[in-house]
Amino acid sequence: MHQVTLTRATAQDAPALTAMVRTSRAYGGVYAPMVEGYEVTPAYIARHEVFKATDTTTDTTTDTLLGFYALLLEPPPELDLAFVADEAQGRGIGRALLAHMRERARAAGLTDVRVVSHPPAEPFYLRMGAERVGTVPAAPPKITWPRPDLRLPVTSVSR
Repeated sequence: MHQVTLTRATAQDAPALTAMVRTSRAYGGVYAPMVEGYEVTPAYIARHEVFKATDTTTDTTTDTLLGFYALLLEPPPELDLAFVADEAQGRGIGRALLAHMRERARAAGLTDVRVVSHPPAEPFYLRMGAERVGTVPAAPPKITWPRPDLRLPVTSVSR
């Protein structure tokens, strides 16, 4: 039996979160330079709202990391990172992470959160109720493509 649990990430999770970012198929090809050498550090986890989704099963002693997000509360509030494990795509993990993030943002008194989206992820955020408010220009050498600038309302709206 599989059960998805969302919990606050800890410093010990940093290597696994870093590995998820660096090995994500979503960042292959032209997008690879963006995550090359990227690191989710223990200090980053301590400073921000970083939550992980794990699959806790009755037949293992360790949890399987399914995804995570990082919400930055400093103005302007932003969803800085959101990843779902390649093998967990299509299981509702992203939707669960976003619902949890919205709860945390609402508890912090926010009405919306900025998302500078990975271009292939924009349709997901739009389905979750985000609206495009602009485009963030390329920032060479790591980011050589423009990125959608989205506003995600904290109230749950999905299409």
